Amino acid sequence: MSAPSRPISLVLGALGGQGGGVVVDWMTRVAVASDWLIQATSVPGVAQRTGATIYYLELFPAAALPADGRRPIMALMPSPGDVDVVVASEWVEAGRMIQRGLVTADRTTLIASTHRSYTVAEKSHPGDGRSNPAAIREEAERAAKALVAFDMDALATRNGAVISAVILGAIAASAGLPFKREAYRQAIRDNGIAVEANLRAFEAAFEHLAAGKAGADGGESRQQAAEAAVPAAFSERIQGEFPEAAWSLLRLGVARLLDYQDLRHAALYLDRLQSIAAVDTTPGSDLLKATAQGLALWMSFEDTIRVAELKTRPERLAQVLRPSSPRPGAIVELTDFLRPRVEEICGTMPAGLGAWLRSSPAWRRLLGRWTGGRRIRTSTISGYLFMRSLAGLKRWRRLTLRYREETAAMEAWLAALHQAAATDPALAVELANCQKLVRGYGETHERGMARFRQILAGAISPADGISPAEWVAEQRARALAEVPSP
Repeated sequence: MSAPSRPISLVLGALGGQGGGVVVDWMTRVAVASDWLIQATSVPGVAQRTGATIYYLELFPAAALPADGRRPIMALMPSPGDVDVVVASEWVEAGRMIQRGLVTADRTTLIASTHRSYTVAEKSHPGDGRSNPAAIREEAERAAKALVAFDMDALATRNGAVISAVILGAIAASAGLPFKREAYRQAIRDNGIAVEANLRAFEAAFEHLAAGKAGADGGESRQQAAEAAVPAAFSERIQGEFPEAAWSLLRLGVARLLDYQDLRHAALYLDRLQSIAAVDTTPGSDLLKATAQGLALWMSFEDTIRVAELKTRPERLAQVLRPSSPRPGAIVELTDFLRPRVEEICGTMPAGLGAWLRSSPAWRRLLGRWTGGRRIRTSTISGYLFMRSLAGLKRWRRLTLRYREETAAMEAWLAALHQAAATDPALAVELANCQKLVRGYGETHERGMARFRQILAGAISPADGISPAEWVAEQRARALAEVPSP
């Protein structure tokens, strides 16, 4: 690479806990050791997942400095159209970099991780608020001079490291900077943080890109892995009893319900869908696919048992520890915040007992002492055993009040789909899609269920001048947008 006449500019967008500051430290060590000038600045993002911290680096070789002692004037922040390398530690952050105008087709190499860490707006959306990854890729390919995209998070996980080390490997392999590979390795050693794991992840990323795998996801996708985990008996049943257009979706549904409950629960899922498939006359099996997606979500409803199970899984602990990378022997304390209501407490009890206690004012007052904000230290023996005991109620979930009530609501929904499919297939599809309103737990679940029941009841006789299918679609869109109906 010839000596530049201006500083090389690099922007890194990293989420909290991903080690963006560590990447800047490594790059500073690499530049100084290579006799380059470097200036680094940052603008912190908002906490959690509403935005990324933006790190900006400018680099200039000392060997190219003029003899008269002049030094380059380096900027504190990037300017649109004036950035050589943009690195995004998550896929939507790559889209945000493009939106800011920092990625240009005549100049910028865009290095991005294709994994998703959903934003607060995506998670809080009543329906499916996820950004479209395909649209981001299309825009990235158009906007960048060169695109290097793969699942950095998965590669980091496989190598027991934080994503920062993979980012450094991607920069070393793809950014076109004139630094030797050993300089990056030495920077990791000199930094002294999780050296072995970070070196391993750095080498994995470098070799992944050196092998010409830019643009690949760096391994089997989560969807492929979930489908592959489905027992052969279920796969054979799906292929023998259902149209091919729905096979992939049905396998994902079965995988979800096996994880949620057991073989019997997954078999019930297919039993229920078999009757829908028998009456589905829509092109492309649209009714079956919409019902399969909604039913899998509904049959894995979130209750206190599920919450406790997820919070005590080993992979959850690993996920919590990974961003902080505690040193061996360090003591880590983990506190979970719970806000149970009387309804959640009663819903976990045997159906008859739970219904009776919930309807009793005296017992509601007594149970109310256990509601409100609760802090459970799951890193202690007592806290962990409490949560594991609650998760252990999974084997008796079918006896609980919550299971009975959710099952009754599901059966009413499926009956409505059967009835609509016989006379108005378009209405049946719209009613199937209304399951998107039933989500979460607590008050969120109650609000969604109330709107769901209102639409289900009103679909029989909608207002004049509009078809039932159009009315349901309109009401669902209003509910998902949280706009009150007139």
